[in-house]
Amino acid sequence: MKLTTEAKQAIFEKNSLQKVATDTGSAEAQIALFTHRITHLTEHLKVNKKDFSTRLGLLKLVGKRRRMLDYLQHREINRYRAIIKELGIRK
Repeated sequence: MKLTTEAKQAIFEKNSLQKVATDTGSAEAQIALFTHRITHLTEHLKVNKKDFSTRLGLLKLVGKRRRMLDYLQHREINRYRAIIKELGIRK
């Protein structure tokens, strides 16, 4: 599933730091996009259990999101706590 431009802009507008659709570089916007892609790939892998290349891609995405969350946690803890709460990511 490819995300449409409108869907990406909605994710960015909802979760970005400045709350605008053009803020694609903030850590919150990228984490939200990664989370959306991770949930989609997880659902795909529940059906296609032997799709190992998708599994590898999923693990890479989870690692990217983890590094981004670690960066945010060390830089600004309040933004980190807000995005964790908003997206429902547990740690």
